[in-house]
Order: sequence, then structure tokens, then C-alpha cells
Amino acid sequence: MAKCTFCGESIEKGTGKIFVKKDAKILHFCSNKCEKNMFKLRRKPAKLKWTKHYRKGEQ
Repeated sequence: MAKCTFCGESIEKGTGKIFVKKDAKILHFCSNKCEKNMFKLRRKPAKLKWTKHYRKGEQ
């Protein structure tokens, strides 16, 4: 199973989106919420309480 690039949640097979950048990096997204926060709003996952990246830094 893949993990969401933004929030860190695991993505079930057959769901989510895959985005391939020009430099051949592959980004996986579980929802439009994660995709918009990364590209449109340019937010950092470590600063948002609902992401696993934020919870990882709390410890």
C-alpha cells in the first residue's frame, strides 16, 4: 500500500491520485484536501495538526 505524500495516511489499492512531476518524482494523494493543501495553498505538512508528519514531530 502507498502512503499519502502530504498527510502520511495509507491509501487503499484502487483509490487516491498519483501525480508525476517533471523530475520523475511520484507523489501519492489520498484526497483532494491533501492535494490542494500541497499545490494550491502551498502548506507544509509538519505545521498542520491533522497530518501524521505533525504528530511525528511532537514526540
